[in-house]
Amino acid sequence: MNRALTLDDLVLAGIALAAGLLLAFMSRTLLRWLAGHAKRTRWSGDDVIVDTLRSVVPWAAIAGGAAAAAAVLPLSRTVQHHVDQILQVWLIFVVTLSAARVIAGLVRTVTQSRSGVAGSATIFVNITRVLVLAIGFLIVLQTLGISIAPLLTALGVGGLAVALALQDTLANLFAGVHILASKTVQPGDYIRLSSGEEGYVVDINWRQTTVRQLSNNLVVIPNGQLAKANMTNYTRPEQELTVLVQVGVSYDSDLEQVERVTAEVVTEVMTDVTGAVPDHEPAIRFHTFGDSRIGFTVILGVGEFSDQYRIKHEFIKRLHRRYRDEGIRIPAPTRTVALQQGTVVIPQQRSGDELAPGSSLAD
Repeated sequence: MNRALTLDDLVLAGIALAAGLLLAFMSRTLLRWLAGHAKRTRWSGDDVIVDTLRSVVPWAAIAGGAAAAAAVLPLSRTVQHHVDQILQVWLIFVVTLSAARVIAGLVRTVTQSRSGVAGSATIFVNITRVLVLAIGFLIVLQTLGISIAPLLTALGVGGLAVALALQDTLANLFAGVHILASKTVQPGDYIRLSSGEEGYVVDINWRQTTVRQLSNNLVVIPNGQLAKANMTNYTRPEQELTVLVQVGVSYDSDLEQVERVTAEVVTEVMTDVTGAVPDHEPAIRFHTFGDSRIGFTVILGVGEFSDQYRIKHEFIKRLHRRYRDEGIRIPAPTRTVALQQGTVVIPQQRSGDELAPGSSLAD
């Protein structure tokens, strides 16, 4: 426009800005009320959408008020064009960030709501967020009149060099996608690698897998190394598993009584101890005539890997007490030592135990 700026123009521009600010305030208040209702629903996706709209709608209202104020002012065509471009870029920037936030939130909600999907793994969330931001950046360039065709061509030519420079990173990225897609490992699984690392999988991101040990320490494993390692997953195909406890009784024991008493203790532990499997059938298998005992294996059912320590603890205590009450003897290992004067049978000493000073085997 060529006319001069008047007081009426300023008043109209102020009204437009005030209307935009008022609309932003009212929309934020309304969306806060909707967020309270969304939290009471079972689906968590509406929480993500409403929370994102609380950041988009007010800024869009302010941008609309600024655009209306610029439209009523007697600005030149060039200035008006630049103002429109700034407002468009501003609005695209806000919408892009909000879209990245809401889409990443929905992806996280979907993966967490389905067993066998990525769970809490952030790799899909990060990939989704990067793609949305990249699309928004290209839209901004196109809005500013910058042709994106040469940029895409340059990215294609330089992609090979980038791939060579980041081959380890890309290898870890694709290894993480392969691990999640094959469903061999998911967050929450308890795994043990052939190299000795073990624990609960906390997260699988674009570069590494985080494992929390039972000592509450975190072990960070590159995805490429995890994909190539021999691994035992104690959560799949089922979370419930069995553990073996080795027991031995003396040769003069009544094996029928031993089996009956042991089965009663197993049933008691499976019923009373948290983490045990109540419907687990007692399994006792005799297998060895040892030097001083008859050995057998007791098979216990546990709900998940870390429960075995508590269940073994309670089982051994109760079995020892019950054997003592029933008169069932658990013999100590012995060994025979041949001497010139004769033969002496002494209890088997543990490694590291030493004879008292001044004593000998003959004593």
